[in-house]
Amino acid sequence: MSKKTIWFEVQEHETVEDCLNRMKQEGYMAVGRKEEPLFEEINGKPIPVRQIIKFKGNKIEK
Repeated sequence: MSKKTIWFEVQEHETVEDCLNRMKQEGYMAVGRKEEPLFEEINGKPIPVRQIIKFKGNKIEK
């Protein structure tokens, strides 16, 4: 039995739309979104590298 709610992360090689389509193919619908910055330490200072985007997916009931 699969989980009713899971988080999907937009991968570096895909667009937001690609991630939403992947969720749909796996039987989930986006019901929430969160973003968090990814930092890399360079010369002792945190430098933003990219934004991590995650979608909360609920299982689509048929």
